[in-house]
Amino acid sequence: METDQLSGSPKPVFPADLHDAIRRRAEEIYIQSGRIPGRDVENWAKAEREILAQAQKRNRCAAIVIRVNGVKYVGEYLPESSDGYVPGEFGVGSSVAVRLEGDKMFVRRSNGKELVTRIVRKNG
Repeated sequence: METDQLSGSPKPVFPADLHDAIRRRAEEIYIQSGRIPGRDVENWAKAEREILAQAQKRNRCAAIVIRVNGVKYVGEYLPESSDGYVPGEFGVGSSVAVRLEGDKMFVRRSNGKELVTRIVRKNG
């Protein structure tokens, strides 16, 4: 098995209650700014920017591409849950140990830990 290319791919996923989260934050902004009337649209816009930025940051995925017996697997992972894995840790074309289980791909790192990914694409 060898690595092919590495890439980051932001994929924001917003919660179903996004509207409620924005509403609650807009109300907090209203209260924190002294309950000044007439700033509803301004407070809502600020709350919306903050909540959307948090959601995008929280849901940013990265990907690793591994070729196993001529088949290319793309595995996505959340950087904050990668146990210190840094993109580029595996060089393009380098040989790595990989274990495939269902929709999961486990890539053995040089420190003995595994990078756990979810297979999102399989070509070959």
